[in-house]
Amino acid sequence: MGVTENKENGAKECKRDILAAQDLRGEIPSIVDKIVSLHNQGGRFSHIGPEPIPSKESVIDIIERALRIIYPGYFSQICLDEVNIPYFFGQEVLELFQALSDQITFAIRHDCRRFGLICTNCEERGQRAALNFLNDIPQLQTILAKDIAAAYEGDPASKYYDEIIFSYPGLFTMSVYRIAHQLHEQAVPLIPRIMTEYAHGKTGIDIHPGVHIGESFFIDHGTGVVIGETTVIGNRVRLYQGVTLGALSLSKEECEQLRNQKRHPTIEDDVIVYANATILGGNTVIGARSVIGGNVWLTESVPPDTTVFLKKPELIFKEKHH
Repeated sequence: MGVTENKENGAKECKRDILAAQDLRGEIPSIVDKIVSLHNQGGRFSHIGPEPIPSKESVIDIIERALRIIYPGYFSQICLDEVNIPYFFGQEVLELFQALSDQITFAIRHDCRRFGLICTNCEERGQRAALNFLNDIPQLQTILAKDIAAAYEGDPASKYYDEIIFSYPGLFTMSVYRIAHQLHEQAVPLIPRIMTEYAHGKTGIDIHPGVHIGESFFIDHGTGVVIGETTVIGNRVRLYQGVTLGALSLSKEECEQLRNQKRHPTIEDDVIVYANATILGGNTVIGARSVIGGNVWLTESVPPDTTVFLKKPELIFKEKHH
């Protein structure tokens, strides 16, 4: 077979391949019709309508904008000094206000549509909630500064505060949590949970925005920490990786009955909870200044000034024989 004939056969094969691909693409319109016809049937979820819902990407952008304001100079793309900082804050605060008020408005309007509520002036409420958040930024800076100091004092591996702000997953999660908690306290729907789940995905630390956490809180390492919605944590508390502050397992009926009641523990001031400890139940109180050892499982309260630890397991050392 000559070169010319090979080229002709190759061209024919290529043409057949192109035509076959076109035939396959021709099946797409019928697939689209099926998806459109079934998108809201059989328990499927969709949000089709003229009103936008909150955007996860926009909420993440709001977090990043808020952190640039809460920690001036750390996460901005420009070098800040006393000359340009008023312009920086003016621009950042204005853009944060607009983005946050828009997303809050979308969230409130989405709730109104979902539950068939009467008009609640969602745009005005969105702007008011955004203004309330901006007014609370100095307070957020104050309490987060105490969290940073607690991390420095509680971790001998920390060399200076900048390292904590830039790189500690516990501090990042607490920053996002405190932003989200402020909005949660204003009864802003949906957005606070998007925020804390974003931090959860980045760090492996899961804190519900409804949790109440006092000052000078420190999570060391952090991966695998879970803190449930109705947990109450006092001041100067320290947790290590893998700690769970959770609810007891419930049936479907019990879940409905306890949905708006306290289901998670209370941790009083100056408590330390070591790695992989699990503390469960809404009536469980860990008294002030107590220490909960690693791998402990608790479903009952502990008095103040108590140390709880597991009995040392028996270790077996077996010598290798060559």
